[in-house]
Amino acid sequence: MTEHKNDAPQNGRGKERILQDIASLRPPSSQGASSSSSSSEALVSGGKLSSLGGNEAMVEPGQAAVTSSPVPSLLAMGGSSGVGQDVSSNASGAQGDDIERIPGAAFPAPAPVLTQEGPHGLRYDFNLGIRVKLPEGEQWRIRFWDGQTDTCLYDQKKGGEMVYSRKKYFLQGVIELFDDEKLVWTHHYNARGKKVAVIMPAGTLGDPLGWIPYVERFGQVHGCTLTVVVSEMIRDLMGPVYPEIRFMVDKEFGAVRDEFYATYYLGLFFHDEDQEWQPRDFRAVGLHRTAGWILGVDPTEVRPRVAVEEPDTRPIEEPYVVVAVQASCACKMWHHPIGWLDTVKYLKKMGYRVICIDKDPVVGVGCYWNALPHGVEDETGERPLAERARWLKHAEFFVGLSSGLSWLAWAVETPVVMISGFTDPMNEFTTPYRVFSTHGCNSCWHDVRTPFQHNDYLFCPRHKGTDRAFECTRIIGTAYVIDTIKRLCRDHGYVPPAVAAGEPWPDDKERAEGATKQEGYEHRHEVYWTL
Repeated sequence: MTEHKNDAPQNGRGKERILQDIASLRPPSSQGASSSSSSSEALVSGGKLSSLGGNEAMVEPGQAAVTSSPVPSLLAMGGSSGVGQDVSSNASGAQGDDIERIPGAAFPAPAPVLTQEGPHGLRYDFNLGIRVKLPEGEQWRIRFWDGQTDTCLYDQKKGGEMVYSRKKYFLQGVIELFDDEKLVWTHHYNARGKKVAVIMPAGTLGDPLGWIPYVERFGQVHGCTLTVVVSEMIRDLMGPVYPEIRFMVDKEFGAVRDEFYATYYLGLFFHDEDQEWQPRDFRAVGLHRTAGWILGVDPTEVRPRVAVEEPDTRPIEEPYVVVAVQASCACKMWHHPIGWLDTVKYLKKMGYRVICIDKDPVVGVGCYWNALPHGVEDETGERPLAERARWLKHAEFFVGLSSGLSWLAWAVETPVVMISGFTDPMNEFTTPYRVFSTHGCNSCWHDVRTPFQHNDYLFCPRHKGTDRAFECTRIIGTAYVIDTIKRLCRDHGYVPPAVAAGEPWPDDKERAEGATKQEGYEHRHEVYWTL
């Protein structure tokens, strides 16, 4: 770990990297949601997906479901009528790998042969909703219930057919088998002592940090043995501190998929109008709490645990603050023209060293680039997340955006000042130091009329190409952020190093004079956005 002195710029390495990145016009590397270049719209965050509905064919009551695919028709549950959806037999997905995937989705496919055995040759499981392979013969009738709401989901004669529920999230499912009109077998969902898998898209940091506590809660409620499919970085970050959960990457799932009684799929489902993958739209309940809804457990917020790099000691001796100014797309950033510059300047006047732990010192596309603010110490780069967790854990506090590093700071119990306008405060974890303004356009993330476009780095659905672009954070002034920082220090009893050494707090008059410098930038800022 390199220690830097207080003077800025801190070293030639950071400056050279910035110049090289700008010269090569390197596209941004994601710390959060994937910014796929695919033109297809994403159904779920973190992977290249298309909407489940590209090859729809209606299956009328009494018509045989399509069973030629390894993943047969997905049948909607609607009383005594079955409205089905014929899906492509190509289960490889759009990932460019050899992993068998659910058609139209980035998730690895469940076992093609149902994993549980019932009477009369019937097979069943809960690995893609409720799945049943009926015995041969026209006399067999199948009925599905939601045991929690006492709702009949499906009731049909389907001898020899494979029947799926359209709902993929957790249901207290009940399966009934009839021989003509005689009930011969009933199964109530019971995962106790059984193996259950939970699959998450790769490519994000904040999402799985928010979701894993609900997976753990599911295991505690149901008494099951859990396997979670995540990215390598999440496996390394969370595996050591959740020993009761088996973590693996998606390429390992195929070898064990026939073990599972049930499988659930966590994601941000942007085009799930029929609520097949989530009982409530994630935009209405919050990024992390959606996992509680999908898994059918209490959605009350829970802080995750993460592994911290050893030795778990302060990386530098002096008091310091960590900042992160970059994000996976422009709408997540703070667009006040001198906001970060003035904030870093103020933190240094308080006597703190200011450490930036973004992945990249500069990110952007085309003519839009965002670089580290002057005065920070550069600890960016391809660092293990456990190392970043160490920097965050021992910081006085963290100042960042609605991005993965804010979730990591929250996980290690470091106070978080979060600056965001494109998401409503209910979207992220609770922090009393959320910086958010209602005096302009805001919260487009939650607007179902303008779903988030992962392949558009400059996504601003209401004002792109106008002088109002990204006004949600452009109107957030430095004074608002600094006042929030001062309130945090009071709440936690922090005495800034400069104040402890006898210096007065940097006064409001000085900040107000500095804020007038914005007028010198405003004209250039507006002209830029009309290019």
